[in-house]
Amino acid sequence: MSLKIVFMGTPEFSVPTLETLIKNKFNILSVYTQPPAKSNRGQKINASPIEKFSKKNKLSFRNPINLNRDEEFKIFKELSSDLVVVVAYGQKIPKNFLNTTKFGFINIHASLLPKWRGAAPIQRAIMNGDTKTGVSIMKIEEKLDSGPVLSVKELEIDHNATYGEIEKKLSVIGADLLIEGLKKIENGKAKFIDQVHSKATNAKKIDKNETKINWNLDANKVIRHIHGLSPNPGAWFEYENERFKVLRANISSDIGKPGIVLDEKLTIGCKLASIQILEIQRQGKNIQAAKEFLLGKKINNGSILT
Repeated sequence: MSLKIVFMGTPEFSVPTLETLIKNKFNILSVYTQPPAKSNRGQKINASPIEKFSKKNKLSFRNPINLNRDEEFKIFKELSSDLVVVVAYGQKIPKNFLNTTKFGFINIHASLLPKWRGAAPIQRAIMNGDTKTGVSIMKIEEKLDSGPVLSVKELEIDHNATYGEIEKKLSVIGADLLIEGLKKIENGKAKFIDQVHSKATNAKKIDKNETKINWNLDANKVIRHIHGLSPNPGAWFEYENERFKVLRANISSDIGKPGIVLDEKLTIGCKLASIQILEIQRQGKNIQAAKEFLLGKKINNGSILT
């Protein structure tokens, strides 16, 4: 049997899965992705990574603004797929869609379910100080990330790594784990296990109001905050009425008052210990190593960062 698959995904995290499905010669009937959106800088309209990949590989795709339309449901139902693979699609799947396929909707979720259900599981795991994260292959049900799990694979969290770096690793792990799961479904050997709902935690979407760095926290928490939000949306501070994003930092043993620059190498005091900034981004500029940044913008010893 060759599974007839509809794929739903949008960001770069989704690309390795679609690519792996093609390499393993699964029958991709159609691809769904979010419509083009304005970029962060300027008014340029950008297609999603999945739309770009679909065009490059001559895959049929749709990018509807909203699935909750009778016309969209009719088009989807007429595809007569065996199952749907969903990887960070970015839009809730309507209830009537979930009952149209033989094997349901299969989702790659970047956490060890039931922990960190929701929109920002990798970021929340890093910011929380978890020692491990991972990928869960699960069946989608109406309630968010609550469906039974087919398979799980763990990844130890390197606390020197950023959210972006861990996300890339998990995208590849998830793609490979999905292929194993699809083969089990094809062979009739798939066993989905219900989650323990009482152990569920919520990985709510990152709010812009929580991205500012709080120097009154312990240095370890400040590092987790920085790395959990890097490269986007980015943790930031203000200096001389200008905002600066911090993308990477190290723990330092230097001691000083919270928010005070302790030396000429961008070591900043925290509640306990301090951090040294390694990568930084000025508004409207590219990411720079701290040494390179300091050649063009001086932040002197004793300065106060807010």
